[in-house]
Amino acid sequence: MTMMENVIAFQPRLGQPQLSRPRLLVRAARAGLAGWSRRRDLRRVLKCDAPPSAGMALARLLAEEERLDLCRRQGMAGYDMHRHIMLLIAILAETAEAAPRPVLKPVTCP
Repeated sequence: MTMMENVIAFQPRLGQPQLSRPRLLVRAARAGLAGWSRRRDLRRVLKCDAPPSAGMALARLLAEEERLDLCRRQGMAGYDMHRHIMLLIAILAETAEAAPRPVLKPVTCP
């Protein structure tokens, strides 16, 4: 058993930095995606009146998540696990929202 067994690396989408977080945080974030409502939750997470366009919030989310992860790693008393999980949920949701969608060609019959 190694110390790294409870840490998993996940890459939200291509072009985004690879995050390496404890398995429990990632599992909680993935489970929270089911109840995520961008309109309701992103405003609360970013503490703003109107949510920015898809992809625009990602830089802020990643910066704050990195700051919280540093607090977690250093064992600081001000670490907020609930906020950390909300930020991870938001990062996963925003990367999915900002991802390019394939354009499907309409099927035409001769």
